[in-house]
Amino acid sequence: MTSPNNLYFILTRTSECRVGSAGCICYMGEAKHRSLTRRSPPPTKLPVCFWGSSLFLDYDIEVSSLGELSAEEAELLQALPDKQERLHWFQEREVLQAARGLTVGSAVTVLQGKERLRGIVRFVGRIPNSYSSPPPGWFFGIELQGEDRGKGDTDGICQNKTIFPCAKDCGVFAEFHRVRPVAPSSLSPSSRKHSETDEVAPGDRVTYFVEDKCQHGMVLHVKEKDGEHCVRISTDSNDEVDVPLDYVAKGEVTPESMDTETTPVEKDCADLSLNSVVEVTLAKGTSYGIIRWIGTPQGCPDTMAGLELDEPDGVSDGTFKGKRFFDCAPKKALFVKLRSCRPDSRFQSTAADCSEKMLESDTAGQNNTGHSTGMLGTVPPVGTEQVSHILIGRMKGIQGHYNSCYMDAALFSLFSCSSVLDAMLFKPTEPQDAPIQSTLLKDIVNPLRIKGFVEGRHIMKLRQQLQSHGYSKSFTTDEKDPEEFLTVIMHHILALDPLLKLSMGGKVQESYCYQIFLDQNHSLVLPTVQQLLEHSFHHAGLKLAEVPPCFILQMPRFGKKFKMFDRIIPSLELDVTNLLSEGPQQCMLCGDLAQAECTDCFKDPIFSQTGFKIFCQKCSSQVHAHPQRRSHQPVALDIPRGYMSHGMTHTLIRDKLELFAVLCIETSHYVSFIKHGPNSQDWIFFDSMADRQGEKDGFNIPEVHACPEVGMYLEMSPMELANQVPRDMKGVAKRLFCDAYMYLYQSPNMCLYR
Repeated sequence: MTSPNNLYFILTRTSECRVGSAGCICYMGEAKHRSLTRRSPPPTKLPVCFWGSSLFLDYDIEVSSLGELSAEEAELLQALPDKQERLHWFQEREVLQAARGLTVGSAVTVLQGKERLRGIVRFVGRIPNSYSSPPPGWFFGIELQGEDRGKGDTDGICQNKTIFPCAKDCGVFAEFHRVRPVAPSSLSPSSRKHSETDEVAPGDRVTYFVEDKCQHGMVLHVKEKDGEHCVRISTDSNDEVDVPLDYVAKGEVTPESMDTETTPVEKDCADLSLNSVVEVTLAKGTSYGIIRWIGTPQGCPDTMAGLELDEPDGVSDGTFKGKRFFDCAPKKALFVKLRSCRPDSRFQSTAADCSEKMLESDTAGQNNTGHSTGMLGTVPPVGTEQVSHILIGRMKGIQGHYNSCYMDAALFSLFSCSSVLDAMLFKPTEPQDAPIQSTLLKDIVNPLRIKGFVEGRHIMKLRQQLQSHGYSKSFTTDEKDPEEFLTVIMHHILALDPLLKLSMGGKVQESYCYQIFLDQNHSLVLPTVQQLLEHSFHHAGLKLAEVPPCFILQMPRFGKKFKMFDRIIPSLELDVTNLLSEGPQQCMLCGDLAQAECTDCFKDPIFSQTGFKIFCQKCSSQVHAHPQRRSHQPVALDIPRGYMSHGMTHTLIRDKLELFAVLCIETSHYVSFIKHGPNSQDWIFFDSMADRQGEKDGFNIPEVHACPEVGMYLEMSPMELANQVPRDMKGVAKRLFCDAYMYLYQSPNMCLYR
């Protein structure tokens, strides 16, 4: 995910340090770049991060090896998996520049196999085809037109998500180098009676009139027929018609011919505002949507509402009379008179019941804490004794909308029952970022902790704010990975101090989360999170420079396509004592003060399932007396000065983190488990889309319920767990053990409330 605060580069040749090969995309902060390049003499190397690395480690790369990129160019090039191909098209700048100018609605040709096909761009951005690292970059979603319809390979659906609606085999997802813009057809002088702004060109949305009926479509081309200029139009019903140019108007007029109900509903209308959930009666029946814009367009006497509909029953992608008012998928925007809108009747009874419960909760919250929803005060997380009253139930948790489950699950995990990252809600921030911080605190975290419920409009508001800041053009539409969202919030927006300080070869690097990678020769079968972390640190040669306040761990998996392990056992505590680069450590055999570490023992089958191989002097001598281990070379550990004096030993205090949340994903939908208390049964399960029918209608029905069955399995021995058949596990326990994506641990000493 690109950021306006970064500068992007492509390696034009393999670096001297052999870290990255030619064609890799990398970046660094703009402020840091400005500071370094102002020095005299200017630096010959720059510290850059490689795009897709979850460690955010800096590598010093020669300036002469770096080719500058814009953020858009970086996204486009990243879509090409072959690095040499990226470098080739970087050098062919004309094609790259032409691709940057393409937008939704552009008429293009796309190379499919050995044939160039005509089409219209319906989508530009990332597609959820994998949860890969590095991220896939920008693709073009193209709906084929005319005789080329049926020659594609998609119906606009990717990973069960509708990216753009089109008929079967009438769509193509393509990288930029396969796409070429179509030059607009020039109109002859005789047709110039239209003003310059009224001229139509391929790709334009237009309104045309046939037998006094107003209809809409997309221009394919302008041609001369029987002595007059005609426009070939791809209609919204997927037909093609030729219409005289005089009967075609650029843009879209008010859909009065759609017979919207115009009976005044002033009482209901007065309560409507941006992001209100509404319904409107059309000739084909009732349609549902969300108000994205309210105003009075030039030439219209009435107050209009721009709706984003749940289904493609509209006429545009957010444009009205040639002007863009908001962005949405094609055929999902409809502009009607505001008085024609009514509150969505499907949720009136549910909302009324929920509001009554919230009012009671608000009153109790104000009496007990002195805070209410909408206040910028400090509200503690939900305690174990309050979970059943505040969080458990239907229409509880965070109500998302349209691919927001990654954000819903991440926010619920971080803030419902933990305060470890509350500091970022109150830290001083830049003026332009203050509204995002305010939305997080006032509209999301506080309502969640007081009422146990966050309305979907607040999540959409946060997504719109993030998108308007330029971090991604698809924050309001596309599904993303939780780590992308968390990195934007913690690093780019709120500038939170990095959670992790990793020591490698004497150099300390900083990061916000850690992706577990393992040697392919590992012998783990049913690992615990503790084992995965220790093996990953050993394989990468890493240590912790200090105990992290919050440790966010990504499991070794990539979406639904690849999981290294069928099951992972959650570690309720994460012991990081032996992962620290400094400080006393404990012998893995007897528990005494460790004085030596042996990496060769990692290959020994006797020790392969255990963590770091560190021993006291006595145990090290005994272990390495074995004939098969005499060639091992244990290394002495640094013992703090004064820790052992005059033969006296000190009690070793172990540094442990506690598990407080787990994010899981089975296919393309995130859910979360929360550990809210000290007992093994203190688990709750959150699903922002518990009601599948609700998601189909465009609105999520969230639900939180207790899952004490998780504790029963966690109390089993590894042997007992290995004998469990996942599909036979009770409740939602299978999802925790089989679908874990991200584990969240916290330091008990760093939580504001205990």
